[in-house]
Amino acid sequence: MPTSTWFRLNVAKRERVLEAAMREFGEHGYSTGSLNTIAREAGIAKGSLFQYFTDKLEFFAFVCDETSRRMREEMERRIVRLDFDQTLDEWLVDVLCEWTEYIAEHPLERAVTAATNFELDNNVRSVVRDTANQHYLQVIHPTLKLWKERGEIRPDSDVDVLATLLLMLLPHLALAPYYDGLDPVLGLRGRTPAEQRPIIRQIIAGIRPLFAPDLQGG
Repeated sequence: MPTSTWFRLNVAKRERVLEAAMREFGEHGYSTGSLNTIAREAGIAKGSLFQYFTDKLEFFAFVCDETSRRMREEMERRIVRLDFDQTLDEWLVDVLCEWTEYIAEHPLERAVTAATNFELDNNVRSVVRDTANQHYLQVIHPTLKLWKERGEIRPDSDVDVLATLLLMLLPHLALAPYYDGLDPVLGLRGRTPAEQRPIIRQIIAGIRPLFAPDLQGG
């Protein structure tokens, strides 16, 4: 949690600090990013950062949390516009296609997602991954509960397993088209969102037996 000094800053300056940090961490990672560069690009003294945050870990967590919040809120806006009268597997395809389109349109948020997932320092990675995961789960858990109540998920399905798969799949779809070496099987690297759609359908068809009610005659 930032200090009270942070919240006394005007909104424009807070935004400059946040965007400078997103650019630096997105390009160089959290633990190897330069606080000097962030301070210079934000137009503040480096020492001011430690008037706003008690230590680097708190600063890293804050940047990750703010980035993840923006991503989650935009995806929530997109999700509510989707057709809830279709089947769960068709709805999942639509959601994941919206996700890949959002990621393609927001390179800065994509870069921070990469920094969060690729961070090498164990202590830092633990903090930022936990922060990002909570935002993913704020969408995943209520959504799966809703679909199970609607009968689109078999009563005997392990919803925690499905949630875990989605938690792994979202960052993978966000990063594999843009970073080498992440997807040696389906060939997502370099594909546009439109070109990713049939692959997303293939993925959902592959996990459908985990939850589809009609496999038990439902």
